[in-house]
Amino acid sequence: MKRVGAHVSAAGGVENAPLNAREIGARAFAFFTKNQRQWKARPLSENSIAAFRENLEAVGIAPRHVLPHDSYLINLGHPEKAGLEKSRAAFLDEMQRCEQLGLQLLNFHPGSHLKKISEEACLSRVADSINWTLERIEGVTAVIENTAGQGSNVGYRFEHLAAIIERVEDKSRVGVCIDTCHTFTAGYDLRTRQACEATFAEFDEIVGFGYLRGMHLNDSKPDLGSRVDRHESLGKGKLGWEPFRYIMNDDRFEEIPLVLETVDPSIWAEEIRQLYALQE
Repeated sequence: MKRVGAHVSAAGGVENAPLNAREIGARAFAFFTKNQRQWKARPLSENSIAAFRENLEAVGIAPRHVLPHDSYLINLGHPEKAGLEKSRAAFLDEMQRCEQLGLQLLNFHPGSHLKKISEEACLSRVADSINWTLERIEGVTAVIENTAGQGSNVGYRFEHLAAIIERVEDKSRVGVCIDTCHTFTAGYDLRTRQACEATFAEFDEIVGFGYLRGMHLNDSKPDLGSRVDRHESLGKGKLGWEPFRYIMNDDRFEEIPLVLETVDPSIWAEEIRQLYALQE
C-alpha cells in the first residue's frame, strides 16, 4: 500500500500532529518534535508523550509511517569543533524525542561545509556524527535527505549519500529520504517515465533501494540542475504530474512515508486524493 501524507503542524503539542494528519486523509506524516528554528526546547512532558502515542493509534498510522524532521539549525558536517558539538548534541536530543514517542525514523539534511573544508571531509564528519549519535540511542534510524545543493550543502549527489552510508558502522540504522524537488534541481531529471526509470536506476546502483525509508513529494519552482530549493504544489511546477504517477505505480515505493511538503497546506487533502487517483 502507498502511504501518502504531509508535513503537518504540531502546534499546541506533538500530540496534535496525528490528529492533523487524519484531517487531511493522510496514511503517513512528518512533523517537528520541537521548534525547528531554535536550538533548545523544553523536554516532552509525560502527558504529551502518552497523548501522542494514543492519538497515533487512534488514527491508525503505524510508527514506521511517521517521518519526523530535525531542526534546520543542525549541521552534522560542521567544519568547526564548537558548531559540530552543538549540532551533535541537538541531533541526539531529536533522536531521544523520537524514541520517547515510539517512533523509528528521524529525517535530516546531512550538512554543509561552509566553504571551510572539502566536500569529502564534510561527508566524513556527517558519517562520524551519525556513528556518534547511534552509539548513544537505540531503536531510531538516521534518515539522510538528499539536498538541492544550495550554497555549501552536501548530499545533492547520490554518491554523497553512498559515501556517508559507507562510513556508518550500523547500516541497519541508516537510511535515505528522496525529495523529488531536490533531486530534480540537483540535476536528476524526473519529468518523463523514461527519465524516472533512468534516475531511479542510478539511485539503486549507487545507493540502493534497500536504504530508502521515505520520500518527500514536491513539485519544483526552479529548473533542472538549478541547485535551488523551492517547492511548488503538485502539477504546478517544472516536474508536472509524471514523476508522481510513476511513484504511485511502482512497488519499490510501497509502505514508506510519502510526504508532501508542497507550498499550500490548504490543498494537501486534495493533493493526497489526486495522488491516489493516479494509481492504475
